[in-house]
Amino acid sequence: MPKVGMEEMRRKALIGAAVDAIHVHGFCDVTVSKIAKRAGVSSGLAHHYFGSKADLLAATMRSLLTDLGEGIRQRVRLAGSPRARVSAIVDGNFAPDQFQPAVIAAWLAFYVQAQTSENSRRLLKIYSKRLISNLTFHLKELTDHDHAFRIAEGIAALIDGFYIRRGLKDGPPDPHSAIRIIEDYIEIQLRARP
Repeated sequence: MPKVGMEEMRRKALIGAAVDAIHVHGFCDVTVSKIAKRAGVSSGLAHHYFGSKADLLAATMRSLLTDLGEGIRQRVRLAGSPRARVSAIVDGNFAPDQFQPAVIAAWLAFYVQAQTSENSRRLLKIYSKRLISNLTFHLKELTDHDHAFRIAEGIAALIDGFYIRRGLKDGPPDPHSAIRIIEDYIEIQLRARP
């Protein structure tokens, strides 16, 4: 008789192992078997829960997106002004549990996978639309809708760009530098409002 909650624990362990394995081996060289070994379960069980490596990556990205969304919502709730809420969204994208080497590697694999996987592409579009929509919503309290939307698109591009650039660097990630550059961009754009 399986223990209650064991399946959920194993799924979480496999998702965590997928993030780590992608970081160590790269998405192309990682296998479900390597991920299962890291998670301490059999390869057959991993295939049973997720099917394919692409399905496991999609589940991993859904989990990362859920964690990202929860972290940002908590930060936004604590922020007072519309401008502070914009900063909270930016900060959430560079939180320690997000902007770290293993998670960055998983995000980069996700972006690449989205070019050939409809499921990954759909998840990426949802993430992108939600990010821009949330930023635009708060920026509209500071400027007109069109300008708010353009600023939001710029912020999203900078966030994506810092993840890509981080993937190309050695050493520990520097979230503070990324946040400062994005905050400078926001201030310049708000001062230039129509």
